[in-house]
Amino acid sequence: MKLTTRGHYSVKALLDLSLQPVDALSSVRVIAQRQQLPAPYLEKLLIDLRRASLVVSVRGAHGGYRLAKPPSQISLGQILEAVGEPVSELSFAPVGSDRDGAVITGSSPMPQAEDWVTSMLWQRLHQKLKEAFHSITLEDLYYDARSWQAAQGEGASFVV
Repeated sequence: MKLTTRGHYSVKALLDLSLQPVDALSSVRVIAQRQQLPAPYLEKLLIDLRRASLVVSVRGAHGGYRLAKPPSQISLGQILEAVGEPVSELSFAPVGSDRDGAVITGSSPMPQAEDWVTSMLWQRLHQKLKEAFHSITLEDLYYDARSWQAAQGEGASFVV
């Protein structure tokens, strides 16, 4: 599975905020520079994340963004849903072939046994994927990022 740019940048931005001191504010420009993201696009994502109560924004010369909750209470699933990228169901159209080898695209009202099995498999995989996205938190990614950063040494620049 591949995250969309929208989902990827949103996770990077919130992970970046989780790496900052608890009450520190970060401007869009600073987050964009640290994570090498386009600031105008990031700003739109942060507005969506604010509307979903995942970040808090403070206006003014010394304003910026910070997480609205501890990283342990923000899941990847919440982030993706906040920016309109929910883990969507994989579409299923039963496909088979008749005795002559012609493709049947699922127009019949009752799928054949192998089509039902495929459908159930995708439904179960989708549910497990959704559960996984909602079980992985920013805190989990934070510790993974810190471990990676430590392994790189002090002089390494860090982009999530």
